[in-house]
Amino acid sequence: MGHTIRRVEYFHTSVNDRPGEALRFLTALADLGVNLVAFTAIPSGLHQTQLTIFPEDAHRLTDQSERAGFSVDGPHSALLVQGEDVPGALVDIHERLHDAGINVFAATGVSGGKGSFGYVIHVRPTDFESAARLLGV
Repeated sequence: MGHTIRRVEYFHTSVNDRPGEALRFLTALADLGVNLVAFTAIPSGLHQTQLTIFPEDAHRLTDQSERAGFSVDGPHSALLVQGEDVPGALVDIHERLHDAGINVFAATGVSGGKGSFGYVIHVRPTDFESAARLLGV
């Protein structure tokens, strides 16, 4: 099972929960030349949505976001796993973290099609360096 693991930084921002808000935000990022390695949007209240942005270049996002008129909270750290989509692809990673007593408190994954996947792992900030070392990044 071939895969790579790398450290990624991510940021949060909130938008009103109405049609077109994510489009406006994503368009602004594209206009700034910010490429994303991952993105999520989840409800965070009755009329708010929290956007989580994983930029390929965190400095570009932080340098450009205020110029574009939006603020972001971060950076925060996570681990991005990318690899061959086969049954059990994530078992070894979770087993190693479990055996070290490191809790994965959130994760998001998706099949990339054509046999690939992407998976973001969130551990507590106090466990991040240990998890990264354990996984060789």
